[in-house]
Amino acid sequence: MPNSSSNSFTYRVLKFVSKQPLHFARAFARVLATIANSVKIAKTAKAADLNIRIALPELNAQTRQYIAKEAIKNEMTSYFEFFNVWGASNAKNIARIQNIQGEQHFHDALAQQKGIVLIVPHFGTWEVMNAWFAQHTAMTIMYKPIKNDDADRFVREARSRENAKLVPTDESGVRQIFKDLKRGGTTVILPDHTPNAGGTMVDYFGIPLASSNLSAKLIQKTKARALFLYAIRNDNAGYDMFIEPVDDRIYVGSDEDGTKLIHEMIENLIRKYPQHYHWSYKRFKANPELNNIYNLPEDEAIAKVQQVRAERQQAKDAAIAESALPSQNVVDQLPTP
Repeated sequence: MPNSSSNSFTYRVLKFVSKQPLHFARAFARVLATIANSVKIAKTAKAADLNIRIALPELNAQTRQYIAKEAIKNEMTSYFEFFNVWGASNAKNIARIQNIQGEQHFHDALAQQKGIVLIVPHFGTWEVMNAWFAQHTAMTIMYKPIKNDDADRFVREARSRENAKLVPTDESGVRQIFKDLKRGGTTVILPDHTPNAGGTMVDYFGIPLASSNLSAKLIQKTKARALFLYAIRNDNAGYDMFIEPVDDRIYVGSDEDGTKLIHEMIENLIRKYPQHYHWSYKRFKANPELNNIYNLPEDEAIAKVQQVRAERQQAKDAAIAESALPSQNVVDQLPTP
C-alpha cells in the first residue's frame, strides 16, 4: 500500500473526480446509464432486468422495463455519488442529509447504551449516512481492502475522516464488532449479499437463498438495538434518510428467524421503491439449483426460477397442512366409536 506522500496518477484522478460538484457526478452517471440501457449489452443492465423479472413477476413488461431503466440510472448515479461523498468533508455530507424520518428511533436506541446494529441494504446512496451517525456514536465497520492500492488508500482516508474503526471481513473482525457492541458502540451491516461460506437458507421473493446471518447473530447475542436504514436522493442536491425500528422478534428466536425478518423488510422496501434498489448483484444464483441462471437465455432462466418457486410453495403448503393435523397423542386419546 502506498504511503501518504504518494501522488500517483490513479490517486490524483480519484481525488479530482471526488471534488466535482454533486450535480456533475449525477449528470455524468445519467449519460452512462442511457448508453447502458440503449445498447442492452451491459452486464449490469442484463442482470438487473433478470433480477426484476424474478423478484416482481406480477409486473407487466412495460412497467418492468421502466423500473429496470430507472434502477440502472439510479445505481450508476449512486456509484458516482460514492466518490463525491468520499471526497467531501464530514460537515458537507451531514448537510446533504436534508430530511430525516425516524430520527428519534436512533436517539432512543443510543440512550439504551446496548450498542446499535445498523442494517443497510444495497439501496440508494448508503455511504452518505456514515458521517451523520459518526457524529453521535463510535462506528466499527467491516472493510475488505480494494485490490488497487490507490483506490484503497482513497477510501481509507474517507473512513478515517468519519472516525470509523475498520476491521477485516473475517472472524477477527466479527469478534471486534462483538466487543465494541458490548461496549455500546455501533456497527453497519449490509445483509443482502451471498456469504462466501455459512449463512442460512431463507426465502427471498419466494426463492430459498443462502443468506448472511451475521446481523441476526450479532443482535441476538449482544442484545444490541437493531435499526433499518436507507437514503434516497432528492431534487435539492441532497438526500432523505429513513430510520426504521426492526420488529422486536429480531431479539428472540433463531438466527434463521432473524435473517428471514430482515429479508422481509428488504422485500417490503424494494416493493415500495423498486427503482432505487441495486439490482445488478447476481443474488439469485445463491440457490444451488439456480447457480447458472445468469448465463442462460432469459426465458430459460425464468422457467427454472418458476420451477424452484413452485417447489418451495408446495413444500410450505405441505408443512402447513401437516401442522394442522392432530398429533398422534391427541388421536390416541379420542374415544373409540
